[in-house]
Amino acid sequence: MKHPRPLRAAVAALLLTVGLGAAHAGVASAVPLPEPAAAPSASAGLLDAMRRDLGLTASQAEQRLSAERAAAAVEKTARQAAGDAYAGSWYEPSTGRLVVAVTDRAQESEVRALGADTRLVRHSAAALDRAKARLDTLRAPTGVAGWHVDPRANSVVVTVVRTERETPAVRAFVDRARAGGPVTVVETAQAPRTYAAGTVGGDPYYTGNVRCSIGFSVYGGFVTAGHCGQAGAAVRGWDGSAMGTFQGSSFPGNDYAYVGIHSGWWTVPVVLGWGTIPDQLVRGSAEAPVGASICRSGSTTHWHCGTVLAKNETVNYSQGAVYQMTKTSVCAEGGDSGGSFLSGDQAQGVTSGGWGNCSSGGQTWFQPINEILGRYGLTLHTA
Repeated sequence: MKHPRPLRAAVAALLLTVGLGAAHAGVASAVPLPEPAAAPSASAGLLDAMRRDLGLTASQAEQRLSAERAAAAVEKTARQAAGDAYAGSWYEPSTGRLVVAVTDRAQESEVRALGADTRLVRHSAAALDRAKARLDTLRAPTGVAGWHVDPRANSVVVTVVRTERETPAVRAFVDRARAGGPVTVVETAQAPRTYAAGTVGGDPYYTGNVRCSIGFSVYGGFVTAGHCGQAGAAVRGWDGSAMGTFQGSSFPGNDYAYVGIHSGWWTVPVVLGWGTIPDQLVRGSAEAPVGASICRSGSTTHWHCGTVLAKNETVNYSQGAVYQMTKTSVCAEGGDSGGSFLSGDQAQGVTSGGWGNCSSGGQTWFQPINEILGRYGLTLHTA
C-alpha cells in the first residue's frame, strides 16, 4: 500500500526482519493427530475476534488453531491412504480432529493410523463430484442459491431460497438434480449477491464508481474479486491516486482478478486488522479443511470470523453461476468484495459474495487463493 499512513505493528515488525517487497455414520476413535509444525502464537487481537464471533475463550481459540493446523497437515496423506474409497473429510470442532469418510471398511485402519477419525459412508467423493458436475451443466433459476458436495451428509446439497422452493422452476431443477445422484435440499433466507459497492470512502481501492477490497499481496500487485473490474480497467488507491490496472479478470464462471500496481506503491504480506486486531502477517496458503475457523478482512465491515461450511460450491448469482467456491459462516457487506480470508496465518481466498449482513448475520463465499495464483502464475507475498 502507498502511505505515509501510520505503519501498524505487523508492518513495522516485518520491515525490521525482511524489508519491503518489490511489489505490493458414527466416528471411530483413533490415535491422536500428529503435533502441528511450530507456528507463531496467535495475537491477542485474533483470539479476541475468535472469542467474539465463535464464542471461544482465548485458551479454546489457541487450542483450536493448533488442532486445525494438525488436521490440515494430515488431510492430504489421509486422502491418499483412502484411495478410491475416499469420500471427503472435515474438521470436527467437538473432538478437535479430522474426520475422513470412506466407502470401504478395509481402508479405515490405514486412515486411522495417520491420526484421523473415520466414517463409513455409501458414496465416494468421485461419485459425488460427478453428480455435482452434472448439475454444473444446468441453468439454474434465481430461486436456487447454489449447490455443493457435503462430505458430512455424503450427498450433493442444493440450497434454495425459502420463499421460492415451491415455484415450478425450482422444483424442476431439484427433480433434475435428484435424477443425477444423491441430493439433499436445504433452504436459505436470501439469494447470494456480490459485495461490490459505490464509492463511499474507507481504506479500499476503486475502479470506476465501484469500491472493493484488496485480497492478498503478490509479487507485482494484488489479487481480488473478478466482479470488481474487467481486464484493462484502471484502479485508484485509498487516496484517489492512480494505483494500477486489472491485468486479468474472470466473472462469472470464476470470481477472481489480478491487479498490477504502479511504481510508488508497494506490497507487504499483511492483512489489515482495522484496529479490531493487530495487522496479520501472511505466511503461506495451506488450505483449511471444512469445519475449520476462518476470518475475513474487508474495507466495509473490517474483521470478522466464522467457520468453513463447504468447498467446491457452485453459487448462482444473478449475473451467472460461479464454480469451485468455498462457503463460510462469516458475514460481509457491500465493499468487502475482494477482501482477504485467512485461517490462522494462512491465506485462503478472496471474498466474492453472500447474503445477510454483519448486524443480523449471514453467509459468505470466497474464491480459493491457490486457484488464483495458479491461473495467473503469481507468487503470494509471504512473511
